[in-house]
Amino acid sequence: MYSTGLEILGMILAVAGWLGVMVTCGLPMWRVAAYIGQNIVISQVIWEGLWMNCSVQSTGQMHCRVHDSMLGLPVDLQAARALVIVSMVLCIVGIACLRV
Repeated sequence: MYSTGLEILGMILAVAGWLGVMVTCGLPMWRVAAYIGQNIVISQVIWEGLWMNCSVQSTGQMHCRVHDSMLGLPVDLQAARALVIVSMVLCIVGIACLRV
């Protein structure tokens, strides 16, 4: 009985972790930079994600663009991409290993 409860808890935590990794993978807010010009009206926030870059103007307009090339990314984003994908695969393997 005690083992079954731990397995169910493990399954819930594994699914929650997998969902968290999926959300984190898709968000474009891995690195955030804000630029404010001489005039406070002109400002821009840049979000750099694993799969795309987005910029938000002070007017509220948002422009996103997918990264052109895998090799053009900084090394830290390449490593983060690889680690997030490995994490997703390991979450699925962990869920498959549970006997609930």
